[in-house]
Amino acid sequence: MDMKRINAGKLRAIGYDARERILRVEFDDGSAIDYAGVGSEVWRRFSTSGAAWSFYRDNIEEEFAGTRGRAAVASKRADLDTLFRQPDDE
Repeated sequence: MDMKRINAGKLRAIGYDARERILRVEFDDGSAIDYAGVGSEVWRRFSTSGAAWSFYRDNIEEEFAGTRGRAAVASKRADLDTLFRQPDDE
């Protein structure tokens, strides 16, 4: 899923998988929430909103069930750690 970097309230990135209808919202504390069943029109309005934090609070947070997780930054860090691991670290 491609993520769009934003700086709105506590939001740091948003992304959408149209085929699966999953919206991912990443926060400044490193947490993320995936929302299932989000239509493409909601994504379009959210991703183009001039007030993304308010749109999120009013139209997504209370309307859709979310599953908490960690932002992709953590997994990218793990990839780098694996890449630069010293031979005696294994």
